[in-house]
Amino acid sequence: MKAIVLHGAQDLRIEERPDPGPGPGQVLVAIEKGGICGSDLHYFQDGRIGAFRVREPMILGHEISGRVAALGAGVEGLAEGQPVAVSPSRPCGACRYCREGMPNQCPNMRFYGSAMPFPHIQGAFADLLVAEPEQCVPTDGLTSAEAAMAEPLAVVLHAASLAGRLLGRRVLVTGCGPIGLLAILVARAAGAAEIVATDITAFTLAKAGALGASETINVREAPDGLNRFEADKGHFDVLFECSGVAAALAPAVPALRPGAVIVQLGLGGDMTLPLQAMTVKELILRGSFRFHSEFRLAVEMMRTGRLEVVPLVTHVRPMTDAGAAFTLAADRNEAIKVHLAFG
Repeated sequence: MKAIVLHGAQDLRIEERPDPGPGPGQVLVAIEKGGICGSDLHYFQDGRIGAFRVREPMILGHEISGRVAALGAGVEGLAEGQPVAVSPSRPCGACRYCREGMPNQCPNMRFYGSAMPFPHIQGAFADLLVAEPEQCVPTDGLTSAEAAMAEPLAVVLHAASLAGRLLGRRVLVTGCGPIGLLAILVARAAGAAEIVATDITAFTLAKAGALGASETINVREAPDGLNRFEADKGHFDVLFECSGVAAALAPAVPALRPGAVIVQLGLGGDMTLPLQAMTVKELILRGSFRFHSEFRLAVEMMRTGRLEVVPLVTHVRPMTDAGAAFTLAADRNEAIKVHLAFG
């Protein structure tokens, strides 16, 4: 089989690897689509995410969909040929955090395409993947592109669960990459009364408006664009911070009303925060990291038509053209979500 392997910053190779087979209680999935995530881009561009550096060749990728190619002995509830979305989340189920209902914080997490541990956890950008049955969620009725969006949607659903009630709330979204745009979709579906989105590119902001943002602000062209929301101690009840940069969060704080909730999704390295201003307003800062149970919910929300994610997929490229696809995915003036086609 072919796999997309990162050897270091800007060193991405298509390599032949032995075809895997499912053992007892396992599932072999033929991958059809794989979405390039922001973490994949960090690894590709910098060879690292924060302190986590790629120290050995690592297959990238964790946003995937495909079809069941073979079933190991004893697997029930799935059938060969069945379309599935594959959750990359594989907590141990036995540690303190798993037992306390926080499997996304599992210290033994085996999350596809992660350089956190060493040896690294190999990713899923390959023609074939062996998975556990509980990772494979049937996606009958969805396209492979829709199914591959289950992972980023699950990220946002987990964040929304931390934000509290969104019905009737005023929501600010900073950063209109795929996660920010999904936050707009989720906030709208949850009944937010107003959704304002900020970014620095016209292309992503146009997409935010098309997906349901009440208003968009290009903070590169209008750096004071949030100032009018500062009256009466602020306007917004919830901030989904999806950029991972302090330059987006700091100007948003004056626009938040006292007691507002900041949900930090963006991962861009350490940030300097205006803590005194946040303290005076009694703002609540909640970090949001990965997901677990939300993956199945993401699939069900797409299958029942509650969320339409296809508009986020702007490009599909063959996996053999991975280098160009990664370069395209990093261009926010042209692309939102780039999918790789396998098989």
